[in-house]
Amino acid sequence: MKIHFLGTSAAEGFPALFCRCSHCLKARELSGRNIRTRSSAIFDDTLKIDFPPDTLHHVLRDGLDLGLVKDLFITHTHLDHLWAEDLGMRLPVYAHGLDHPLHIYGHDAVVRKCRDAIGWPGDEFIAVRRIVPFETVDTGTAVVTALPANHDPEETCLLFFIEKDGKNVFYGHDTGLLPEDTWAWLANRKLDLAILDCTNGNLPFTGGHLNIEAVLGIRDRLRNEGILQTGGQTVVTHFSHNIGLLHEDLTAIFGAEEITVAYDGMVLYI
Repeated sequence: MKIHFLGTSAAEGFPALFCRCSHCLKARELSGRNIRTRSSAIFDDTLKIDFPPDTLHHVLRDGLDLGLVKDLFITHTHLDHLWAEDLGMRLPVYAHGLDHPLHIYGHDAVVRKCRDAIGWPGDEFIAVRRIVPFETVDTGTAVVTALPANHDPEETCLLFFIEKDGKNVFYGHDTGLLPEDTWAWLANRKLDLAILDCTNGNLPFTGGHLNIEAVLGIRDRLRNEGILQTGGQTVVTHFSHNIGLLHEDLTAIFGAEEITVAYDGMVLYI
């Protein structure tokens, strides 16, 4: 399985959109892996998680063919994860040569946001489907189960367990400490890869996102409960500029823990 990390920042980007703090100035100076855009990933070029406002940038930067994407799973409606207006660019007049519809999956608020942006264009173009926590979707090439996140108390935010080609991936952001019912569902599963939120870096834990200490705690529990199997990998992503940690700082911290720090454009095979 190929996992392509398109964006690895929190909502404001890193460096942040308008920010002139010392961390953002340094990131602009160093460039490279210190430049982070809003969060998304693609699995085997056909299954995408989230649709941020930086999607066109991702397409141009990485030479993507979004026409290959058949299934789009949305974690929640925060603007860095769903810029629904750009979904209209997949409709006739704007997009040609497509040979399949795009299937979009999300909870109630996601469906409403998509409908407000693009209306009802017809399932032959874009099919929007409501899913709920613990519902499993068989896309034909992958099996994806929605799990509860601990993020925005006013919205049902989702995490995803992705089974594809004999490999299992937990897509674990945006979230704070995992709900116990999510842990209960994971209890009898085996993971090849856990992708975890690290928005708060070495700042204090705030509840809706993870920091370094919380990431290590989740990774250790996954290991101790036998969910993250021997040889299984952990990747951290979704970093805020407020943590003041550049890519080399993060790799120094997580390298000792054998945890991979994602960066924009990173491709991982499992």
